[in-house]
Amino acid sequence: MPITRGEIVRGDRSVFPPYLYSAYRSSLRRAPGLPLVEVPLTLSELTGPGPALSALTAEDADLTRNAGSGGEALGQRIIVTGRVLDAKGSPIPHTLIEVWQANAAGRYRHKTDQWPGPLDPNFLGFGRCLTDDLGRYRFLTIRPGAYPWKNHPNAWRPAHIHFSLFGPGWNSRLITQMYFEGDVLLGLDPILNALPTAQARQRLMAAYAHEVTEPEWALGWRWDMVLNGERATPFEDPREV
Repeated sequence: MPITRGEIVRGDRSVFPPYLYSAYRSSLRRAPGLPLVEVPLTLSELTGPGPALSALTAEDADLTRNAGSGGEALGQRIIVTGRVLDAKGSPIPHTLIEVWQANAAGRYRHKTDQWPGPLDPNFLGFGRCLTDDLGRYRFLTIRPGAYPWKNHPNAWRPAHIHFSLFGPGWNSRLITQMYFEGDVLLGLDPILNALPTAQARQRLMAAYAHEVTEPEWALGWRWDMVLNGERATPFEDPREV
């Protein structure tokens, strides 16, 4: 029997956004209208991203110089670092993290992004790394710009970086977004405001960290991700990214 669209939620209602949130217009097309069906997992889904791990290099975590062009990306350099933790606050080591983002002008290097923000020939906009033995990660990148996205009149997305975490199998992939504390566009963003509580929204905010900042080089930002429990970081459905 069909259910009312929007009744299906993912996980804890106080943490995760509903599938259907009317202010986020594309969720109107994506929200399921029937009960979810559990599909048996295949071998490729149960095994981990082994080849991806073995191919990692230290340069993969430097988005300012990973375009293969020999130049450096334009924009304010930032260091984004933090930890991946479980519900008890214990570190989760050797976890593959991938990030992708817009450039300093708010433009993605993607054929579907056609707004007239300039492309940066020295910025691809993606990187990856493994957490260390203490669950720590670190990326050097540039602060992404805001960009228009046509969700509503004069709609601009605040600066954000997409994060993807891989567990022991492909089916354990988790995707979320990191925002920058104090951004004036945060209150206008329906994707962020789809989260049900102020506490949940705060868990997506990176805080400026002066102890991470490197003199005359890059500003530091700190953001931890908690995979479950009362302090869990809100994650998205991969289909919505």
